[in-house]
This record gives sequence, structure tokens and C-alpha cells, in this order.
Amino acid sequence: MQDMVVTRREGLYCVPGGFYIDPWRPVDRAVITHAHADHARIGHGRYLAAAPGAGVLKSRLGDIQLDALPYGERVVHNGVTISLHPAGHVLGSAQVRLEYRGEVWVASGDYKVEGDPTCTPFEPVRCDTFITESTFGLPIYQWRPQEEIFTDINDWWRRNAADERASVLYCYAFGKAQRILSGIDPSIGPIICHGAVEPLNRAYREAGVPLPPTRMVTDVADKAELRRALVLAPPSAGASPWIKRFGDYSDGFASGWMLLRGARRRRSVDRGFVLSDHADWPGLMRAIQSTEAERVIVTHGQVAVMVRWLQQNGLDAGAFTTEYGAEEDVETGTEAPHA
Repeated sequence: MQDMVVTRREGLYCVPGGFYIDPWRPVDRAVITHAHADHARIGHGRYLAAAPGAGVLKSRLGDIQLDALPYGERVVHNGVTISLHPAGHVLGSAQVRLEYRGEVWVASGDYKVEGDPTCTPFEPVRCDTFITESTFGLPIYQWRPQEEIFTDINDWWRRNAADERASVLYCYAFGKAQRILSGIDPSIGPIICHGAVEPLNRAYREAGVPLPPTRMVTDVADKAELRRALVLAPPSAGASPWIKRFGDYSDGFASGWMLLRGARRRRSVDRGFVLSDHADWPGLMRAIQSTEAERVIVTHGQVAVMVRWLQQNGLDAGAFTTEYGAEEDVETGTEAPHA
């Protein structure tokens, strides 16, 4: 049987279904795994995405023709049964399950296996072929429990507040910022969010995700409050006039890449917090095993290493070349992929 999903110039293409998954060039029909800019782009004729992420997707792409499908509900298009299942990456992130003539493929998009309050936890989906990311597909990437990272952030913020210095924490505006908000202690001080973050906070709240109160810096009348504040901002804000409003501040960066000392040095920040919305190496292996797939196709990240490892462990493994993994490049002009 011909492969159900192949790569074309426009993106991942479901051959019998006649539609694309997270295409990077305009197509008539697109199934979207989540709203990060490297997976959800403007210009498609019609979109299908998981219902929990509809608000975020519209806030990022504007007035699009969107069909929002609840997790687990099935639709049939050109004989292909499509269902979306939680990926645990960000709000509304989904794995795409495709069934055709008794064969099942799952395209995972981006995912993590550690649950958090801001999105539905990852759901293993049994399949014949599993398309997996490999952003952190090296054995060195092993995350500490997120509760420990939130404790580190709170301690850093508390010390800075006692010294009357703002705590500026750079993080990706969609997903990472809201996850941090869900885990920190808001009693320490006021929380200020950059203009790129606050609209996404509203979308999360509208989707029923509880987040602590946040403000824009322009809403702060007493400037002394800024010296006790936690400030969440995208990486691009570090080179903008906006950051000068906080005077003497301590800065940090929250990303899986902070596990590497070189990444922290390149960012030139005081603190690096290892917090990723992607699966680490054990998480990737656990997710792949849980699908019971006999064939695995690896995309964006440490592709060669993962393919070789999977082959050595008895799986039929290969790779797709994609244009994913450059969310931060798309949105801010920097080189680091979202993590």
C-alpha cells in the first residue's frame, strides 16, 4: 500500500485524503496540530484544528475558515477517518490520527508527556506508523520535574523583589508564558506581561484555563511596583526600548535549551531555567513505545540520532524533511527554535 502521508513542496500530505497537515505553504485544506507559527500559517483555504485551541488559532491568524473538532471526535474526508487527540504541548495542541482501509497513522506535531494545568495531557494513540518530532532527541536532554523549576523561579523572583529589582523572564509568548503563570506564586509581587503575551493570556482564560492576574506595564501607575514585579516577555523584547522601563533588573530565560551552558551564554542572561514544552529524550522514547507503532518517521530536531537509535532497537525508522522547528525565527527574527 502507498504511504498514507508523504512530503510535498507544501508540506505533509495525506494522499488518499487530499489534505495537508501543518503545511508551510498555502493549500486548500489544512489540518493544524497547534497554533505555533511554524505549524499554523496564514493563507490556507480551510482549517481543521482541535476545539480547545480555536481561540488561540484565531487570535494569531485572524479571520480564517476554521472547523473546530473536539478531541476524540471523528470526521471522514475522502474516505479517511480523521480524529484529533491531545498532544500536551500547548493549549489545543493535537496529534492527528488518520485511518484508511484498516491502516492507522498518527502525526504528533509537537508534544510533551509531562502534564501541566494549561493544556490537556498527552494521550498515547495506538497506530501502525507514528510521525514524531525530535526537538530534544538526544539522551542528554532529561528534564527535572516542573515543580522544581517553578520553585527556582519563585526563589529568584523573591530575592530580586527583596532587592527592589524587577525579574524579567524571557519566554515564548504562546504556551511557555502561560505555563509559567500557572506555576508561579503570585503573592510575591505584581506580574507584568509584554504586549505579545497578554492577548494570549486572554485567549487562555476564555478557554477556561485559570491564570493569576496580569497587567501591562502601561497599566502600572506606581513605578515602585515595577521593582517587585515578575515580567514575562518574548526574547525579542530584550533588544527593544520597552525593556528600559524596568531600570535595574535581573533577567532570565525559560527554555529547554538552557540545559546547555553555551545557550545561556549566548542569551547573556543572569539565570537560565530549564523548562520545555517538548518531550525530553525519555519522554520521546516513552511516547513512541506507547503507540506500539512498528514504523516511526522522525521530523524536526535531532533526526539522524533518533532514526539510528530506533533502528538499532528494532523499529522501521525513517525521516521526513520539514520546515518545522523555527517558531522563534518566524516571530522574532532570532535563531533559536521554540522550546
